[in-house]
Amino acid sequence: MSSKPTHRSALHEKDGVSQPNFISKSSVASIKKNRRKQPSVDELVQGILNQDKVALSRAITLVESKNTTHLAKATEIIEQCLPHANKSIRIGITGVPGVGKSTFIEAFGKYLTGLGKKVAVLAVDPSSSISSGSILGDKTRMEDLVKDENAFIRPSASGDSLGGVARKTRETIILCEACGFDTIVIETVGVGQSETAVHSMVDFFLLLKLAGAGDELQGIKRGIIEMADAIVINKADGDNVKRAQMARTEFKRALHLYPQKASEWLPKVVTASALKQKGIDDVWQMIEAFRESTKANNYFETHRKEQNRFWLLQTIEERLKHNFYNNPDVKKQLDSYLNATENSTISPFNAAQQLLKLL
Repeated sequence: MSSKPTHRSALHEKDGVSQPNFISKSSVASIKKNRRKQPSVDELVQGILNQDKVALSRAITLVESKNTTHLAKATEIIEQCLPHANKSIRIGITGVPGVGKSTFIEAFGKYLTGLGKKVAVLAVDPSSSISSGSILGDKTRMEDLVKDENAFIRPSASGDSLGGVARKTRETIILCEACGFDTIVIETVGVGQSETAVHSMVDFFLLLKLAGAGDELQGIKRGIIEMADAIVINKADGDNVKRAQMARTEFKRALHLYPQKASEWLPKVVTASALKQKGIDDVWQMIEAFRESTKANNYFETHRKEQNRFWLLQTIEERLKHNFYNNPDVKKQLDSYLNATENSTISPFNAAQQLLKLL
């Protein structure tokens, strides 16, 4: 009687490889020492300008850090990279969970690199409000694009950012552009009115939608449709093709009810299948048409200038908030004012006014 073969779990831990006796301990120590060595600002900037993805990744880590020393270095790196930026098309992509954003972006990215483009994907994962953790699994989902030499994927946690974008996504765009990436794709957490954050840092705002997922016109908020420069009905394959075409017709009718955009661009609705790689070329041709149209009427540059003004004011608010909570006097008295507010011995408004006087 033959015995059945034993199948080990995929989680089974294999035995490691032990170091041979002839490895030099001094060489190992030297390698570990160099790993801990932090490159200077000039080295990182030169690496970025030389299109070194490792230098780009290390610079982005500094930008995302809350450490004050890292902040000073990050600011200097951004200032040196700024003259080499602003030479890309920035595309924001959003949609409800399950709409296929990662699959679409991978198909879209591979199509663009096939055209000779250099694509940077800034994927933002939602952070848990309980544990503050994020999965950051976008590189796993985009397993083909991540291996492409002309692509760069950087997953970041949204943290406490309301708009579904990481705290430092705007600065990261500058670094990616300086590194030679001519197409920047920002994948946001999901849909909602707070998506104005990503809309304020991209040139083209793309909304992915599913057909057959409920009422096509009430399934998302009005604000998102007003911001969208295009709506793509994804997963238009198999038995879903007819439903996708119907959804496309309904959205086209709905878009005619909205006022004309300042860009004078009439939003388009197309169907696509990221899985079957159908309709991807239509999406890119639409984006190219948008860029040509908005550059011809000067909206493209005007819009970017308005975005810079917006992010100046946003950065001021962020720094003021940071300085407030890190002020020594505020730290000493904040708890007492919080307790007083909880016990209704002082109003929240008066407590805030007293704390602000400490600055």
